[in-house]
Amino acid sequence: MQSYSPIIWKDDSLYLLDQRLLPTEEKFVHIDSLEGVVEAIRDMVVRGAPCIGFSAIFGLALWIKNRQHIDIDSSREACNKMISARPTAVNLSFEVNRCFDLLQKSISEKKDLKAIYALIVSFGHEQITLSQVKNMKMAELGISELKNKLGARKWNLMTHCNTGFLACGSLGTALGVISVAHSHGLVSHVYADETRPYMQGTRLTAFELTKENIPFSLVVEGAASYLMSNGMVDAIFVGADRIAANGDTANKVGTSTLAIVAKNYGVPFYVVAPLSSFDANIKDGSHIEIEMRATNELTHIKGIQLAPEGAKSINPSFDVTDHKFITGIICEKGFINPAIEGELLRIMES
Repeated sequence: MQSYSPIIWKDDSLYLLDQRLLPTEEKFVHIDSLEGVVEAIRDMVVRGAPCIGFSAIFGLALWIKNRQHIDIDSSREACNKMISARPTAVNLSFEVNRCFDLLQKSISEKKDLKAIYALIVSFGHEQITLSQVKNMKMAELGISELKNKLGARKWNLMTHCNTGFLACGSLGTALGVISVAHSHGLVSHVYADETRPYMQGTRLTAFELTKENIPFSLVVEGAASYLMSNGMVDAIFVGADRIAANGDTANKVGTSTLAIVAKNYGVPFYVVAPLSSFDANIKDGSHIEIEMRATNELTHIKGIQLAPEGAKSINPSFDVTDHKFITGIICEKGFINPAIEGELLRIMES
């Protein structure tokens, strides 16, 4: 299943697989400062909500390593700088704020810098290891759900954006379900959206599916209705960057459209995400901040101009899927039916 980790901590430095270069070049970038990690997250050297969070933990470790002294104020400032890298994925603030809690406690206990540094490094490794365990649990839950709904046969599945080991640093979330199902001989074919304009499906999901020898076809987002109307898709699995208290879900732009089309054709639509992607402080999706990306991501590809000179664009990186279009949300604590009011909060608090 999983091929390798896109996050490597070695010799007190962070090495990130430069996902901007995939699939044609596999190159790791050496980073030795907090600012370097912020830039890597912002420029999408590393992407995928879980990987962003894990990279941020190691970024704070690098900040500690490069300091002569830290206190609570400077720690909060460093954490805020890290959180500012990308606003929509809640995993980033979730992991960073947990680090801040550790820093506060360590400072109050008057631990020395070396001990605090070792604590944050260890915390980063622990979270990646836990992610593997949690994502395997979610994969098993997803497979069980499909067996109950569709029977234990080979399925044709669809996904959007990238949710595999490149995004998670461990077994994937939505793609993790597909990966484990394939290992059990339960996958007939996978349809992967190109995921425009950054082409995460074409460059990254296709890369992962190829590595794992899973049969797949790339499709443009606009082909979803064609596929589903012709009975070619049994179920859809996507990830999430932030899930509101009512089950509304922010994910890569195009997810909401896919969910609406799936609802029309009666195709089950599942969101697979760890509890770190849940945000109980946000009532519904209308309160989720949506990151707007640069104009040139639409008007140019690798420096080649596609649109007329001066053409403007609107380039939201995410959209919000209304919970009424989601068949179920799968997390490490179980299956959530978002149609049941309060179910998501109940699971979070259990």
